[in-house]
Amino acid sequence: MFTLLGSEVTVVVLILIIAALVKFSGIIKYIPNDRVGVIEKLWSSSGSVQNGLLALNGEAGLQPDLRRGGFHFFAPFQYRVHIHPMVSVTQGTIAYVFARDGMDLPAGQTLADNSRIVDFRNVRDFLRDGGQKGPQRMVLREGTHIINPALFVVMTEESTYSMSLDALEKAYYQQMRGVLDERGGFKPVVIKEVTGSHDSDQLAVVTVQDGPGLLKDELLAPDVGDSHNAFQEPEKFLAAGGRRGRQERVLVEGTYFINRLFATVEFIKKTIIPVGFVGVVVSYTGRVGADLSGSEYSHGELVETGCRGVWRDALMPGKYAFNTYAGKIELVPTTNFVLMWKSGESGSNFDKNLREITLITKDAFEPQLPLSVVVHIDYRKAPMVVQRFGNVAQLVEQTLDPMVSSYFKNVSQTKTFIDLIQSRSELQNNASIDMKQRFQAYSLEFQEVLIGTPKPQAGDNKIEDIMAQLRDRQIAREQVETFAQKQIAADKQRELNEAEQRAAKQKELTGSLVDISIKENQGSANVKAAEKRRQEIEALAQADKFRQEMEGAGRASAIRSVGEAEAAAIQAKSEAMQGEGADKQLMQTVMLRLAEAFETAKVPLVPQVQMGGGDSNAFSTLMGLMSAMKAGELTQAIENKG
Repeated sequence: MFTLLGSEVTVVVLILIIAALVKFSGIIKYIPNDRVGVIEKLWSSSGSVQNGLLALNGEAGLQPDLRRGGFHFFAPFQYRVHIHPMVSVTQGTIAYVFARDGMDLPAGQTLADNSRIVDFRNVRDFLRDGGQKGPQRMVLREGTHIINPALFVVMTEESTYSMSLDALEKAYYQQMRGVLDERGGFKPVVIKEVTGSHDSDQLAVVTVQDGPGLLKDELLAPDVGDSHNAFQEPEKFLAAGGRRGRQERVLVEGTYFINRLFATVEFIKKTIIPVGFVGVVVSYTGRVGADLSGSEYSHGELVETGCRGVWRDALMPGKYAFNTYAGKIELVPTTNFVLMWKSGESGSNFDKNLREITLITKDAFEPQLPLSVVVHIDYRKAPMVVQRFGNVAQLVEQTLDPMVSSYFKNVSQTKTFIDLIQSRSELQNNASIDMKQRFQAYSLEFQEVLIGTPKPQAGDNKIEDIMAQLRDRQIAREQVETFAQKQIAADKQRELNEAEQRAAKQKELTGSLVDISIKENQGSANVKAAEKRRQEIEALAQADKFRQEMEGAGRASAIRSVGEAEAAAIQAKSEAMQGEGADKQLMQTVMLRLAEAFETAKVPLVPQVQMGGGDSNAFSTLMGLMSAMKAGELTQAIENKG
């Protein structure tokens, strides 16, 4: 039994010894499928590595070739296997590769040249083809990568893949991670339009950190075309002539996997030219262009689009991916805009520094004149305005303000303060004519000038006293006019009342006139009858005389006496009908009729208020009728009054 037990123990011991030998000798090595094995050769008949970090020719040291998952057999006590995880780059991120071995970087070069490197999996090709040390221009995209950690250090957003590092290397890679985090280097550059907010649309300005430097007098690196796929392929960019520094070309909407150690990005807003404006481009870069302004324009050069200087053709309203480091865009209004010389008020963005114009009148008053000027700029002349004045604000403050102020100060010295107020319309018309020519000299179109009311300066009461006097004078004039109009209205009212009363008494007046006519006709008839009777009596008297002569003188005398008496009576009656007696009888009849008319209408014989002349009331009318001495004059007077 003891023999059996001893045999079993011996077997176990042998197995343990063999296992220990296998383990310590490195004959068999198992590598998990999600790992890689870095082979380290402990000894070799070829000796140790003389140059570089890896043994490319079978020397002792770290080997360039990796082992994948599974069991692997090695010569005993010659190899050591270092198991490391595969490099995993998550979706939507970028990984950076640093080579611990290779050619040294030349002076002025920031990143390792990968122009002849296909990928980083073949270490032998990398080192044989001139791979360089340090950070590589080529980056790793999402996925799992089989990379030898003995040669390469791969830095992802989550971790750093490498073999053991000394303290200096750890500090270096920690610093590089800080730089990448600061630049957002593990994420691609994403530029997108903000929904519903066009003012927030962005673009990216690229600054390349590697390559040849800029030429003399260049501010930005010139555009080299599209071969470099928007800076995502550094080798192609440099091969096309790309240079270090801020680039003229910008990035617009899209996703770009850019090595942030090769190029950094800065986000700026797009340039929006609103409706009613044009954008005049002042370019800081580009080639030197020919002057297109013409021989008559002597204030500067206008060049074609893409050249350095002020572009002759302005940008129309719209949205532009304009690199603000390459130049600036001056907005020039193309619609009418108002410049107000008035404190605290503004008609546009260009008159915020304008104030009322202080005048000195002919009579030594110093009022402040507020005014507004309407200006228009032809969009085709906008580049000339910018070339000559820099921008519209400088044009207003340095040119238009002094010119307009000087004009009105000169005019005010020829007028008194009252003339200045009363002739404002004339002054405004003259200013419109004079300023139109002056504005044309500055490539501007003058539209209109609007002059306000002069006002006193702070603490000046003299102007207010003058204004008060003018107001009092005007009030007096208005009162005089008002009284005159009231008098005219009273006269019209009186005439209306007389007409109404005359219309109301027209029937009675007509009756009176008819009665007067009847009496006149009767008087005429009586006169004619008396005349005829007289003639008859004379005829009878003659007959009686003849008869008396025949009969005797005594009887003839008696008859003559009777005839003469009758004739005298008839003559007296006739005279009474035609003389003052007839007039008095007619006047008595008229007065009786008028008295009855006044009593019926209840109109006072003498008016309560005397509004007109002596013949403008009922009493005057009555006195005129009484002054008529004959029946014919009385009738004519009544007809005229009607």
